[in-house]
Amino acid sequence: MDPSQPEILGIFTRTRALLTGHFVLRSGLHSGHYFQCAQVCQHMDAVERLAELLLAKVRGAGWKFSTVLAPAMGGLVIGQEVARQARARYIFCEKENNILVLRRGFAIAPGEAVLVVEDVVTRGGRVVECLSIVRRAGGAVVGVAMLVDRSAGSARFGAPAASLLELSFPTYPADALPEALARLPVEKPGS
Repeated sequence: MDPSQPEILGIFTRTRALLTGHFVLRSGLHSGHYFQCAQVCQHMDAVERLAELLLAKVRGAGWKFSTVLAPAMGGLVIGQEVARQARARYIFCEKENNILVLRRGFAIAPGEAVLVVEDVVTRGGRVVECLSIVRRAGGAVVGVAMLVDRSAGSARFGAPAASLLELSFPTYPADALPEALARLPVEKPGS
């Protein structure tokens, strides 16, 4: 186990970003655990420390980048803080007609080295959309950095990936809930 794991889990628990109960995930699956990173993002000391730890992993892997790209909403705060600490350019993509796009005059130059930063990845759909945006623009994907890899490493991006936490909590379809989970009130916190 990485020596920073207890500190990271402590930050998520203290800020109520790691929740237990009965949750419906964006995928429609049910889980007894939920990462609500918006909770940690209201505590700038926690964001600063998580970005510092994530950037250390990125630098330890030898990734060199000039730009950070984050998907809205989840990746906005952590992406900006990673870029700030790295002294890199920061841009984000947002939904338009239900797909992620660059707006607001943001552009990626051919060959530009881009790090994609996300808060929580379960299946990685938003990250894949970001990678596609970078590649279509001719940019060079350096890697994917995320706070939490909820897939426990099974999400694949066709690019190097690093996370602060790599966890996999069981998920269940609505018609196959364990009895203990089914007894709890259902929450749909949003993503």
